[in-house]
Amino acid sequence: MTIDQTDRLLLVLLTENARASVAELGRKLGLSRTTVQSRIERLERRGVIAGYTARLSDDHEKGLVKAHVLITAMPKLAPKVETELRRIPEVRTLHSVSGHFDMIAIVVAPSIGELDQLIDRIGGLEGVERTMSSIILSTRIER
Repeated sequence: MTIDQTDRLLLVLLTENARASVAELGRKLGLSRTTVQSRIERLERRGVIAGYTARLSDDHEKGLVKAHVLITAMPKLAPKVETELRRIPEVRTLHSVSGHFDMIAIVVAPSIGELDQLIDRIGGLEGVERTMSSIILSTRIER
């Protein structure tokens, strides 16, 4: 599906604040409320906008330890590893990647000790051959 520059700007605004009113979005885009509403509905119908979610505050997130966990899985068991990772609520994001590792999981835990246990849990999943982790010290850009 092709989207124009106005739709792209609308998507950026919704990514920044999905709860922004249609009137506020219209003002920022220089469009009427009805035009913005119809654009949003069209983007939803076409599957460009798949849903809306809550973004947690920086104060809440500050208390969590985050890490990237690189995972090598046995090829035949990779789908099982993915299924098991989906069941772990501390796994925020899972990427399939090329290179020496098969997946990168972004994980969170309340403390270093609990992060250590989480990484051990991931490494102990059937089908996981090895893991390598990096603790995230700070996030410089998040969109």
